[in-house]
Amino acid sequence: MNADRSPADHRPAVLFLCIENAGRSQMALGFFRHHAGDRAIGWSGGSAPAAAINPVAVEVMAELGIDIAAEFPKPWTDEVVRSADVVITMGCGDSCPFYPGKRYEDWKVTDPKGGDIEHVRGIRDEIEQRVLQLLDEIGVTPIRA
Repeated sequence: MNADRSPADHRPAVLFLCIENAGRSQMALGFFRHHAGDRAIGWSGGSAPAAAINPVAVEVMAELGIDIAAEFPKPWTDEVVRSADVVITMGCGDSCPFYPGKRYEDWKVTDPKGGDIEHVRGIRDEIEQRVLQLLDEIGVTPIRA
């Protein structure tokens, strides 16, 4: 995860955080990149990254034509948090960083870990709706809806 955002780059930047960076935050980032394209910057991270992305999350995203298979769980860094305009947390609680002046939202989204494909599809669909709403709120019209 690299916060290679220059001061001249005025695109909104969003960071999606969860505990393992293996399911929810990876799906959110996949949808964010899919719908925003290069008109916004997105990152994801975890407070205690897992060894690999949840394969069921990869599968349900692929059903929609979004490939997150090449992603990998990674820790968040202070540099990335400081570079983000919006920080979306999903279950990382007190371990998620807080810096004044950032917009924070805590999305109460069920952890897909251990869930069957039907369960994870429901989580995926909820995350997509939240991402689309967030894009609207930050003034980025989705390129793919």
